[in-house]
Amino acid sequence: MDLLTLLLEKKMDSHLNRVEGDIESTLQFPPNIKSSWLAEGVLQLIPFSQERQSQERAANQQIDTLIISAGIHGNETAPIEILIQLLSQLAQGSLPLRHNLLVIFGNLPAMRAGVRYLDNDLNRMFGGRHQNFPSGNETKRAVELEEVIRQFFREPAVMSAKKCWHLDLHTAIRGSCHEQFALLPYQTREYAADFLQWLDNSDIDAVVFHNAVGGTFSNFTSEHFNAESCTLEVGKALPFGQNDLAKFSNIAKALQDLIAGSREIKRSKSALKRYQVVDAIIKQHDSFQLNIPEDTKNFTELPEGFEIANQQDQSWQITSPANFILFPNARVAIGLRAGLLLAKLT
Repeated sequence: MDLLTLLLEKKMDSHLNRVEGDIESTLQFPPNIKSSWLAEGVLQLIPFSQERQSQERAANQQIDTLIISAGIHGNETAPIEILIQLLSQLAQGSLPLRHNLLVIFGNLPAMRAGVRYLDNDLNRMFGGRHQNFPSGNETKRAVELEEVIRQFFREPAVMSAKKCWHLDLHTAIRGSCHEQFALLPYQTREYAADFLQWLDNSDIDAVVFHNAVGGTFSNFTSEHFNAESCTLEVGKALPFGQNDLAKFSNIAKALQDLIAGSREIKRSKSALKRYQVVDAIIKQHDSFQLNIPEDTKNFTELPEGFEIANQQDQSWQITSPANFILFPNARVAIGLRAGLLLAKLT
């Protein structure tokens, strides 16, 4: 039985730190990896090898910390399948673990139902914002994941690490002019050069810099734990089993390279595009209208002066340099973002 089946059929018992029946071998890791389930769908892997640690100390290297999450939206399946492949490679010993690693499968009930979320969008609830939503599946999971992150950062091996990176893997609802892109949360400190370089080397197409804090999972780890974080959009949402994982080979290789600590990947595509969020379109009224076709792609360039959205006593017009639209969605709940207006950076 594979790990995806274990997740979807609720075979894992996180409280007993085991799985049902005689299938423990599915989650068995090499002896130099200490594994423990911190919650359902949340696996902590700590490398421990006296020989390796002695070698790294001799080389004046420091074990770093990685958080890789997927399935915060339950119908975004390709990142979940990629993450399961990585765990299988770690378990088989074909992929070495050089850093403390926390693997998170975010919204398990939504994954099992094949939907984005059951009650409300989990990726708007972090940093305590779950208190602004009615109690439900996602609010409970937001509370649990925040506590799991705090618990992880209390781990001695993690506390001694110099830095932490968090990659929250997603797929977009709609098509995109840039199929793979990263969204970096707003932060007052500088973005780490090695983190930006890794994103460049991973062969994604674009990066977007936020202009305000928000309730995303990546914003939470950046704001509260000084992690170098991003939301990484790697393709389009499809049901389990319908993903062509060959299309995501660059992301899989980049994550393998990161986990193994090799840093050998190099960019092969044309230059990475960079964008800055200038404004957010917030739906505040039932009269809200988004004046573009529903199939408009992410990063579509819109003409100067075009009224992209309107609602009671408010409208948004395209004004240079913010000519590009990201995540347009008129169907969001009142109070949530219906799109972002971007400026391209030179």
